[in-house]
Amino acid sequence: MKNFRIFLFNVILLVPALMFAQQTVSGTVTESEGNGGLPGVGIIIKGSTMGTTTDFDGHYTINNVKVGDVLIFSYMGFNTQEVTVGSSTTINVVLQEDSQALDEVVIIGYGTTTVKDATGSVTSVKAEDLNKGAIVTADQMLTGKVAGVTVVSQGGAPGAGSTIRIRGGSSLTASNNPLFVIDGVPVDGGNIDGISNPLSTINPNDIASYTILKDASATAIYGSRASNGVIIITTKKGTSDGFKATYTGNVSVSQNIRTVDALSTQQFRDYITTNGTASDIALLGDASTDWQDELFQLGVGTDHNLSLQGGNEHYNLRGSMGYTNQTGTIKTSRFERATYAIGGNTKLLDEHLKIDLNANLALVNNRFADTGAISSAISMDPTKPVYDSSSPYGGYWQWLQTNGNPIAVGAPKNPVALLKQRDNSAYATRSIGNIQFDYKMHFLPELRANLNLGYDVSSSDGHDNTYNSATASNVELAKLGNERTYEQSKTNLLWDFYLNYATDLESIDSSLDVMAGYSYQNFENKGSSVSDIQDPTITQFFDFYNVLNLQSFFGRLKYGFADKYLLTLTYRRDGSSRFVGDNKWGNFPSAAFAWKIYEEDFMSGSETVTNLKLRLSWGITGQQDIGPYYPAIAQYLGSTETAQYQFGDSFINTYRAEPFNTTLKWEETTTYNLGIDFGLWDDLLTGSVDTYYRETKDLLNFIPFPGGSSLSNAGNANIGTMVNKGVELSLNVNPIRKDDLNLDIAFNATYNDTEITKLTTNNDPNYEGVETGGFSGGVGNTIQRHTVGYAPSSFFVYEQVYDENNKPIEGVYVDRNNDGEITIADKYRYKNPASYLTFGLAANLDYKNWNFTMAWRANVGNYVYNNIDSNLGYGLQLLNSAFPEVISNGVENVLESGFVNGGAERYLSDYYIQDASFIKLDNINISYRFNNPNDKKANASLSLSGQNLWTITDYTGLDPEVGSGIDYNIYPRPITFMLGLNLTF
Repeated sequence: MKNFRIFLFNVILLVPALMFAQQTVSGTVTESEGNGGLPGVGIIIKGSTMGTTTDFDGHYTINNVKVGDVLIFSYMGFNTQEVTVGSSTTINVVLQEDSQALDEVVIIGYGTTTVKDATGSVTSVKAEDLNKGAIVTADQMLTGKVAGVTVVSQGGAPGAGSTIRIRGGSSLTASNNPLFVIDGVPVDGGNIDGISNPLSTINPNDIASYTILKDASATAIYGSRASNGVIIITTKKGTSDGFKATYTGNVSVSQNIRTVDALSTQQFRDYITTNGTASDIALLGDASTDWQDELFQLGVGTDHNLSLQGGNEHYNLRGSMGYTNQTGTIKTSRFERATYAIGGNTKLLDEHLKIDLNANLALVNNRFADTGAISSAISMDPTKPVYDSSSPYGGYWQWLQTNGNPIAVGAPKNPVALLKQRDNSAYATRSIGNIQFDYKMHFLPELRANLNLGYDVSSSDGHDNTYNSATASNVELAKLGNERTYEQSKTNLLWDFYLNYATDLESIDSSLDVMAGYSYQNFENKGSSVSDIQDPTITQFFDFYNVLNLQSFFGRLKYGFADKYLLTLTYRRDGSSRFVGDNKWGNFPSAAFAWKIYEEDFMSGSETVTNLKLRLSWGITGQQDIGPYYPAIAQYLGSTETAQYQFGDSFINTYRAEPFNTTLKWEETTTYNLGIDFGLWDDLLTGSVDTYYRETKDLLNFIPFPGGSSLSNAGNANIGTMVNKGVELSLNVNPIRKDDLNLDIAFNATYNDTEITKLTTNNDPNYEGVETGGFSGGVGNTIQRHTVGYAPSSFFVYEQVYDENNKPIEGVYVDRNNDGEITIADKYRYKNPASYLTFGLAANLDYKNWNFTMAWRANVGNYVYNNIDSNLGYGLQLLNSAFPEVISNGVENVLESGFVNGGAERYLSDYYIQDASFIKLDNINISYRFNNPNDKKANASLSLSGQNLWTITDYTGLDPEVGSGIDYNIYPRPITFMLGLNLTF
């Protein structure tokens, strides 16, 4: 009887379960935004072909569903969701919009926003999308990645910096560099003594993302320093999913693939024997030396990084250390760096208080090669040997007078000796960090208080010594040598505080976000140097101490209506110690409006458009970075000990009044921006188009002053206006999106045009403009002019005349004003160094465990003055009767042009202005990932990459990418191959 009761009890339990096993499940599928029902949602039982779709109101019914079955809900433009069937027969699902890119959080000034809610021109680039390969400095990661941003390397030296321009820059003689903000700290972008690139102190492996603020709406919150754009660097933080360790290491080799086309030994002999006198021919030696080969070497580099991170929902922490050692492709050049970083955050007081901490430390050791050795290698007689055992100058062959002293003028120095006999080394320490407190009020959670305390501190010391060098005037001084030491320290302290109130006003379907704050930043720069310390009679001491103080009040209001119409207003009032009186303060407002068109009802049924947003903005930003710390303050300069005035037996220091201008004030840039963001076909194609117009007035300009009107014949003044306009296009195509195969292609294009519209207080049509662009070979001459109606730094040259064979006729130029003679009045503006079109193309292909990336870049319309040809490509360079004891080499252009004389007009011929448009294959990277099936966190990957692989150009010089537009003495950019290993566990 007992067993029967147990059996009956089990049947009672089992029958409902059997009935439920074949139950019918129903429910409603809605979207997260607005809770509206979604029609046409596909629902399928996982592992079967059984399924259904939702009706017009989002309702569905599906039969024959068992407990434990998994229902898959999928709908274009939304994240697919899986739900396991339990005891309930009603399952309602809320699908989230598949807008990972749109919901991506981006850092903006004093806060964050999302891509979909951004009203300004903001571009964010994550670490995984940055350039890969043997990246030593942080700026190299951005090359070609963002529309409107150009990154031009300053040469191939290890650790060398780059010239970064956002939308072409907006100043003439003031800084055109963007403002860099690292983890909330606006850092000092100026040079550190001995460190050619301030960003070389940041380990690229610690960077999580870049955010580029381009238009005034996005940048105006930084006011005083934002006229050239803002680049926000965010470093990596810990995660809350437990402990993880990562090791990244690589080895690389670099080699110069091109050298300057100096005459070969045989070409040189032929030229001397054909054109030289008997005494010239007698100077020929018996050697055959390729001097450039003697300078260059195979560069070898290695990089190692270890990071540890971990945490939970209450705190996270990440620490890293890295070591980089890279030798350059020119002998004696080397870059060595050790970095340490720690970052973390924690939440206290029931998660109302969030504390973020970041600290980065870099120790850098640089040895700089004497780049003057490059020009010496081109001009040095290739029939001479490198070494001479009888030479009193370290055993290196040199051009000497009969008395054994070096030939000081007209004779190139042994380029190998220039490298080996000079030790130019620097040692620097730099630390950047901050601690940020963000407190959400207990009594009013919508109100937050944020305090950010930051610092950027660096110190450096170095020496520049030469030993037994023929650069001295005689043997005795050469043995004495030349020694210079220096030291510098820079301190940048930041104190930011702001209140932020954000709330949803549901009664009027609106959102409100208001922020107001104050910023204090103080810069100190001090140091000293001692030159010629080996000779007390000529030893020179130099000390300096400078302070710059910036203070600001700022505020921002963001208002959204119906999550469709967004308005952002910002205002910043900045004060700078560079100016005095009423000019000390500047006001920088901005306004922006965005319309999320894709949220409109008339777009809800579109299967084509997944994102469409219109952006309009206007704003004013400022500039005060003109180099001098006290350009508007009266100062006196004390004389050195070697320039004292003698009174009887006493020597008295004198003081000289320094030039200053009390009328100096902020340079202001007004920007208008129209932009459209879009996504099509389930974000198969996404992108944005921006067009902008910028006008800079009260240009901080360095101009000549009339005689007697100032303490100097030139100085800083607010004179001139400049207009900058352009169009930017960014496209991203994701044509293949499968579990084991994904292809992503990114393309960007930029058109930019810059024109100077005013340079004088009155419109003087005869004003030729401001000279700029000094070059080698012409004493005091310049090749460029800032002129009204033209782009900055346009070339100012004579128009060369050619014969019927298109060969230039020496000394013959076009008489453009038809006055019967060639004078300076016949010079004209011809081209400029800035390209008007730039392109970037990057492809990322994932196939199972394989990854392949490739990056191309192109510039169109940039021109370069080939100063190597103009200075080393004429007959008198090789055979100069003024220096009968010397013969020098030159470049092959001497054979092409047939030029003999080195007159000033020849240097200024447009013959040497060359089209330097180019297409570059910057980077190829292929990697394979080894997964650990027993540990999802553990994996390893191997990668092989190449950089600077291929350049297509008509430019005849080494490299068409010359930021200044004047090509001379450039450290060649090598081709680099790298093998890398990444371990995660």
